[in-house]
Amino acid sequence: MNGAPGIGSGLLRVGLVVCIAYALIFAGAGWLQVVEAGPLSADPRNPLQLVAARAPRGRILDVRGVVVADNARAVDGLRLRRYAHPAMAPITGYVSIIFGTAGLERTYDRQLTGVARLGAGGDLLRKFRSRASDPADLHLSVDVRLQELAARLLGNQRGAVVAIEPSTGRILALVSTPGYDPQQLADPATAAAYLATLGDDSGAPLLDRATQGRYVPGSVFKLVTGAAGLESGAIRSDTTFADQPVESRRGFRLDGFRIQDAPRSVQLDQPLDLSEALEVSSNIWFAHAGLATGAGTLLEVASRFGFGSAIALDLPTASSQLNGGDGPLDGFADRLELANASYGQAEVLTTPLQMALVAAAIANGGVLVRPTLVDQIVSRDGDESRTSPTRIGRVMSATNAATLRDAMVQAVQGRYAADYAGGARVSGVRTAGKSGTAQLAPGQAPHSWFVGFAPADAPRIAVVVIVENAGSGSSRAVPLGGRLMSAWLKRFAPDSAP
Repeated sequence: MNGAPGIGSGLLRVGLVVCIAYALIFAGAGWLQVVEAGPLSADPRNPLQLVAARAPRGRILDVRGVVVADNARAVDGLRLRRYAHPAMAPITGYVSIIFGTAGLERTYDRQLTGVARLGAGGDLLRKFRSRASDPADLHLSVDVRLQELAARLLGNQRGAVVAIEPSTGRILALVSTPGYDPQQLADPATAAAYLATLGDDSGAPLLDRATQGRYVPGSVFKLVTGAAGLESGAIRSDTTFADQPVESRRGFRLDGFRIQDAPRSVQLDQPLDLSEALEVSSNIWFAHAGLATGAGTLLEVASRFGFGSAIALDLPTASSQLNGGDGPLDGFADRLELANASYGQAEVLTTPLQMALVAAAIANGGVLVRPTLVDQIVSRDGDESRTSPTRIGRVMSATNAATLRDAMVQAVQGRYAADYAGGARVSGVRTAGKSGTAQLAPGQAPHSWFVGFAPADAPRIAVVVIVENAGSGSSRAVPLGGRLMSAWLKRFAPDSAP
C-alpha cells in the first residue's frame, strides 16, 4: 500500500515524457510539411524529384507554336530537356537533375509535370483518372524571332530588352545579355563545370537584367515626372519656365549646386514647353517641373506605375525605387535631391521591366495592365487554362496620357529629334519615344536607354532597351529600339505585311 503513490507518480512522469515526445514529433512533422514543404519538394536530392525526372514533361512553345523546351532523350532512365533557342533562357530557365529548376520551368513545374490538374475538379478527381499525371504544355506570348533578334542586336554588350503589347500586357520579348546556354545546365555531364564557368563570369550571365537589373534611368524617367506634373496640374503642355533659357547656358543654381543640360546648339533663346523639353531632353526644364509638382505627388504617381514594389510576374522581379532615403522632404533629403531625381538621377533606380510598364501605360491611354508571359496552358487530356488581361489600374487620365504621347512623338519625329530619339522612327509609322543617357560615377561611361511605342495612335508594341556603359541613348539604344519596333510591325506581328 505504501508503494502505490510512488508507482502513480512514476507513471505520471512516463506519461508526461511520452506526451512531450509526441508533441515534438508532431511539431517536427508540421514544420517539415508546412514550412519546409516547398524547399524540400524542389530539392533535386528529393527522391520524388528523381521520379519526376523520369516522367514525361510538357513542352514550352512560343506564340507561333515553335517548341523552345521539350524532352530530348533519356539517359539512365532520366529524361533530359532540350533547349533549342538559348536566347529564351531568361524566360524558360532550365531543368537540372543536379541544380533543380529555374524560370518558367520552376514556376509551372506542377503543370508541366502534370501534378497539378487543369480540368474541372482538378486534384480532387485525380484518383479517379486513368493516368496519375497529365503533363501540360505552356504556350507563351513571346515570339522567339523577336527574342533572338533583340539578343543578336545586343550582341556581347551587357543589357536588356523588354517588348510588350500595351493593351493586354502580353510580353513579346524579354532579353538579357550576356546570356547562358540552359542545355549545358540540363545535361548532368556538363552541368557542374558549366555552372562554375558562369559563376566566374564578370558579366553575371545568370542575372536576368530585364526583370532584376536595377539601373539609374536618366532621361527616360522624365516620362514619370511629366505624368506626375500633368496629373497634379503643376504643368500643362504649354508650361514654360521663364529662367530656363538663361539657365540652359549658365546652369540652374539650386542650393549651391548647378544643374546643367547636355550641350546643344538648338532652342537656346526661348522658354521650352513640355514637348520641346522632352525633344531636346532638358534636365533644367524637368528639374523645375519636379519642384513645381512636389515630392509627395511625384512619389505617389510613380507608385501607380509600380515604383516601390516588385512587379507581379511569373519570374522573380526586383522593385524599382524613386528614392531610398528618409529625408524631411517626403523622403528626399532636400529640394536639390528632388530636382535631380526629376530628371532621372539622384536616388532613382529602375528595372527595364518597370520602364516598359511606364511606356505601356502611356501608350494604353493611362491604363496599366499586368504583364504576362503565358497565354495558355494545355494538358494532353485537352484541359486548358487561358490567361486574360488583368487591369492593374489607371495611372493617369486619358487626356494627360495623350499629352505625353504627343510629346513623345515630337521627341522622335520633331525638328531637332535627329540628335536625340529620332533614330527610333519606324518608316511610315507615327512613332513615340524617349532617349536616355544615365550618368554614372566619374570615369564610367553612361548607360544608353530608349523607351518607345508604335504606332503612336494605336500602339501594338512598346519597347525598352538598355545597353550598359554604351554612351548616349541616341548612339546605341535608340536605333536598336527602332529596329525592334520596325521588325515587329512589318515582319513578325500576326497582322504585319508579308
